[in-house]
Amino acid sequence: MTYKENYERWLASDKVDEASKAELRAIADNDEEIKFRFIKDLEFGTGGLRGTMVAGTNAMNVYTVAHATQGLADLINKEGKADMGVAVGYDSRNNSKLFAETASRVLAANGVKVKLFTGIRPTPVLSFAVRELKCIAGINITASHNPKQYNGYKAYWEDGAQLPPDHAKTVSSFIAAADIFDDVKLISLEEGLASGLISYIPEELDEIYMKNVMAEAVNPDVIAQVADDLEIVYTPLHGAGHRLVPEVLRRMGFKHIDTVDEQMVLDGNFPTVSFPNPEYPAVFELGIKLAEKVGSDLIIATDPDADRVGIMARDKSGKFVSITGNQVGALLLDYIITAYENTNTMPENPYAVKTIVSTEMVTKICAAHNIRLFNVLTGFKFIGEVIKKYEVTGHDNYIFGFEESYGYLKGTYARDKDSVVATMLLSEMAAYYKTKGMTLCDALNSLYERYGCYNEGAANIYMEGLDGLEKMKQLMDELRSDPPAELAGHRVVERRDYLKDEVLDVDTGKITSTGLPTSNVLYFRTDLDDVIVIRPSGTEPKIKIYILANGESMDAVNEKIAAYAKVTDTWVK
Repeated sequence: MTYKENYERWLASDKVDEASKAELRAIADNDEEIKFRFIKDLEFGTGGLRGTMVAGTNAMNVYTVAHATQGLADLINKEGKADMGVAVGYDSRNNSKLFAETASRVLAANGVKVKLFTGIRPTPVLSFAVRELKCIAGINITASHNPKQYNGYKAYWEDGAQLPPDHAKTVSSFIAAADIFDDVKLISLEEGLASGLISYIPEELDEIYMKNVMAEAVNPDVIAQVADDLEIVYTPLHGAGHRLVPEVLRRMGFKHIDTVDEQMVLDGNFPTVSFPNPEYPAVFELGIKLAEKVGSDLIIATDPDADRVGIMARDKSGKFVSITGNQVGALLLDYIITAYENTNTMPENPYAVKTIVSTEMVTKICAAHNIRLFNVLTGFKFIGEVIKKYEVTGHDNYIFGFEESYGYLKGTYARDKDSVVATMLLSEMAAYYKTKGMTLCDALNSLYERYGCYNEGAANIYMEGLDGLEKMKQLMDELRSDPPAELAGHRVVERRDYLKDEVLDVDTGKITSTGLPTSNVLYFRTDLDDVIVIRPSGTEPKIKIYILANGESMDAVNEKIAAYAKVTDTWVK
């Protein structure tokens, strides 16, 4: 079926609502828009679905959500696990509740039990619920930190992590085999509730989750020492962290938690920010005003589904500056290790996990403290896989995992990044350093003094349009077939091709396995121990380039990053 035929089919179908049809009629003279919406189905991958909320097969709407859920239901029924049930949650985005209820109705129509949250919850609570309620799978409706026109569909398996590649492929094949209208089963929400196939998750689950989070505090005694003086400013950016994040801080004994009232309002239009992403300093503008008013040294922001967290702290001049995801990861890991050592509570055989695109500073931190460090592919599900592997052995103990994109997890109660536990630990860490008369900026400088200076750069090469995927493939193929021998005058001594599962020692010619799942990722290490990683984004039409550099001074490190960036700019034709 051509994209035009698909478009006409939607207009003619008695299963498409009139509002969607009116929207489609309005683009009748825009062939490019019709082509974009109907040239293909919205791709279901290990990250689930993500797209703009418009009518069409290549977008997020009730029909594509139902279609994807039919594929997930087919997988669950194939494995005979319908009675285990699926936990379904959602965030504050527009249509999130509608999409969650649509998914629940499809599952129930297929005989799969559904455990539906009664309201907005952070993504990690969904991951926790899958494990705690012993579900076979989970669905969370969210587009994380994307702009307001987006929504998404995250699918989880029984371990609480997002779907592994083999399950995602199976779901994709079931989706491809099912017609979006004729083969999707659907009952009403009322029918599902009356039959018992759909039930609501008791709010008591929040209490169990909170107990698990609070159990991950490493040295809570420091909080009481500075609770009268420590001011914390928090904003959920109109999202799902609005209730549990302030609550966990109160329960831990923090007395002065100032919330940004304008951003405590749940609103999928995110009226106070252009992008609800805690990586962007602009989202902290209202928080800075409040922090100046109350005299806070720390501002914390979580994204709409409350799995990511970003912070700002005062530097020596008193100005608020952003601390990056990599820097926060290094700070938290160093603090957790230090707290365990100071209180003689370090677990036996401890290990930490980071992604291959995250700062190499933690490699030095772990080596200095005899902590085993695992590097995994980008995506928190891979951190979850390491946790799962060593939880089975019962021999090694996970102490922390993070990725550079502002995601952190301590504890094994969930298998996704968690801003609730991260905020608790960040605040505890701020309290610890306050007892020493230090801000988190001071603490970061202390890390540089001990381990050397590290910084990271990143570039996004957008390749939008109908030929975007082909352009991305072409660039990766060219770098794979003709890899650089040097970068900014520095010799490449190691090349990794995660798609071919090869690590090449350039000097010896020896080839070994990456030890990780295959993925379309290229990795170059220079003779200065700097790293450049290139990979296509799994959720957006772009190539992502990561530059990880180190040196004796931050100026020298930043000069190298700029030089490497000039080289990577030339890769774009």
